[in-house]
Amino acid sequence: MVEVRVNGIFMTQTQASGIILKEQDGDRALPIVIGEYEAQAIALALENLKPPRPITHDLAANILETLGVEMEQVIITELKDNTYYAIIKLNYAGQLFEIDSRPSDAIALALRLGTPIFVDEMVMEQASYVPEEEEADEFGEFKSGNKSFMKHTKEDELELLREQLKKAVENEEYEKAAKIRDKIKRMESGS
Repeated sequence: MVEVRVNGIFMTQTQASGIILKEQDGDRALPIVIGEYEAQAIALALENLKPPRPITHDLAANILETLGVEMEQVIITELKDNTYYAIIKLNYAGQLFEIDSRPSDAIALALRLGTPIFVDEMVMEQASYVPEEEEADEFGEFKSGNKSFMKHTKEDELELLREQLKKAVENEEYEKAAKIRDKIKRMESGS
């Protein structure tokens, strides 16, 4: 089992939502496409935002806490035909239960209850990747693949970032693309 954390939320080119799970003690990342509602529920939990009335995942967390049920862990157990499978391990009065769940619902609940999230090693081997990091040397030169670019002006850097964004999207590296997009927005707004 590999312990992971939610590292971000992304949108695909077809406007589907997804999450990136990053292993705690390593570099691998696991992207999972999920529903828009579940992405919103996960985003609320990541930002520690409470809606005025509880949404479904808040309700489920409240029920578990009220009944004294401990959510021990979430495990993403399998990837079959491009569909991920998960279980929620619960402990009620010393009795252990495994509940079948969609990974997105299990993760949304785990974030609310502070429950650890794990991925089976076979799933990580099957579907994870190691994101490339931008590297800048002491002269401000960014390396991208076999190319390198000198940062001379803000416009030069924006041009480089736009090229990197395009490449990240083409390679379906959505976590990297989101970081680059955010950096472009910050630079364009002057913050």
